[in-house]
Amino acid sequence: MSLVEITNLEKSYRVGEMDVPVLKGINLDIDEGEFVALMGPSGCGKSTLMNILGCLDRPTKGRVLLKGQDLSHLSDRDLARIRRDEIGFVFQSFNLIGRMSNLNNIELPMTLLETARDIRRDRAKELLESVGLGHRLDYSPYNLSGGERQRVAIARALANDPSIILADEPTGNLDQKSTEEIIDIMNELNREGRTIIMVTHDDETTEHCSRVVWMRDGRVQEDAS
Repeated sequence: MSLVEITNLEKSYRVGEMDVPVLKGINLDIDEGEFVALMGPSGCGKSTLMNILGCLDRPTKGRVLLKGQDLSHLSDRDLARIRRDEIGFVFQSFNLIGRMSNLNNIELPMTLLETARDIRRDRAKELLESVGLGHRLDYSPYNLSGGERQRVAIARALANDPSIILADEPTGNLDQKSTEEIIDIMNELNREGRTIIMVTHDDETTEHCSRVVWMRDGRVQEDAS
């Protein structure tokens, strides 16, 4: 069974008195351990699809199964639980909390699981070390470069050992060197068995992806391994 199964997925938004379709019948299965790149022009529906996969929005029609569970019929509480337990988010703008240390930023998702303080502290240190920032534990994200912030964000995404990582333009704000470093980390995570879905506009970042899915006008235009 696929880790993610998307069937006849549609999403429309109400604008004034009109329903504006954004997703127009998406069918897509993603297996455990895949590294899938979502590509396509702005407005094609990539971010809307990611929001539904991330339990941040609900479909208008169709269904999305994650580990066999239909997300479209879950309560808000259950969706929040899945976001906490099953999904790690990596955003283009990092979304770190500047008044907290890097260590505390990574610990934060674990506090939602009520993980014991010593355990979450040790895991946060281990994750920061794994992305090459063990020497920046007590720094604020404000004192880091863009590439370093994204490494902290990746470590945070791994805090609760998620089933899937959703990365929305993770290199969009980075220079070439930092982009290469972030993609190297994500490739290594995938080699370790992590399932990753990444929205990107950069062809070079897809070099090591197992699949590239092109979207256009709310539909899957091409799906290539």
